[in-house]
Amino acid sequence: MNEYTMPIVAGLVSGTLARIYMLRSDYRQYPTYLHGRIVHISVGFIAAGLGAVAIPSIMEKEFTAVTFLALAATQFREVRNMERNTLTVMDGYELVPRGSTYIEGIAIAFESRNYLVILTAFSVTLAYLAANFIIAVIVAIAGLLLSKVLMSGGTIKRLAYIEYVKPHFDGAGLYVGSIYIMNIGLPERRKEILENGMGFILTPKNANSKITIANLGQRQAILHDVSTALGVYRDSGTPALVPLAKRDLKDGRLGVFVLPHVNDPEKAIDVIGAVPALENAIRMPAKKGKP
Repeated sequence: MNEYTMPIVAGLVSGTLARIYMLRSDYRQYPTYLHGRIVHISVGFIAAGLGAVAIPSIMEKEFTAVTFLALAATQFREVRNMERNTLTVMDGYELVPRGSTYIEGIAIAFESRNYLVILTAFSVTLAYLAANFIIAVIVAIAGLLLSKVLMSGGTIKRLAYIEYVKPHFDGAGLYVGSIYIMNIGLPERRKEILENGMGFILTPKNANSKITIANLGQRQAILHDVSTALGVYRDSGTPALVPLAKRDLKDGRLGVFVLPHVNDPEKAIDVIGAVPALENAIRMPAKKGKP
């Protein structure tokens, strides 16, 4: 072993652990277990290796090796494309699809996490060479904490107040509170909706939130996550049983109508509150004109 072996190993291990820490399958079951995880951990291992060898390469004046970092950025962009294409194909078979905005957010997240792995491995190797093993461990822990902070973006509960409201009919019109959802002509469908449907009113907390939750992609993400977590009472070819989210044009409130298998309003509120605020949906009109 030479003087760079242990620093590189430390950076490689810490970077790989950071990727494993950032790779979690939840109720949405993505990435899939087991093969989807293997793919992402393998790419994370490669990213950790690139970050770990960068400092030794510079110290040995092997500057050509550093250009692999630029090549890695191109390859990780392909990771984003791979995720986008895979999820787009899968979306066609979902009873309640994710939508393009949600898919793009997931794809960006998987690409960016590989850059966090490189940063973690790079920092740990540098700390080991510049100081000692103890400092490298501290830097590794700091890298994991930083990854946790950057993983946790905004959620719907930070943007809006969520209230359960039982759906009702006014003639053939289906309403959640005072918000019109759709027209249901068949009496048997109305009966199914009243028996199984749930409604929620999302009241935005400020002007920025009002625009964000109005985004069609953000609405679809809410419907998808609730239907994934609690099931959905519908099959293909039943448009009357499709979950929908509609705005109150006067005050910006959002009416959410879902037909879950598990009719549990409290759990549904928790799920809606945990839906991520999609980066491509976030708007900040309140900051317009400010430097």
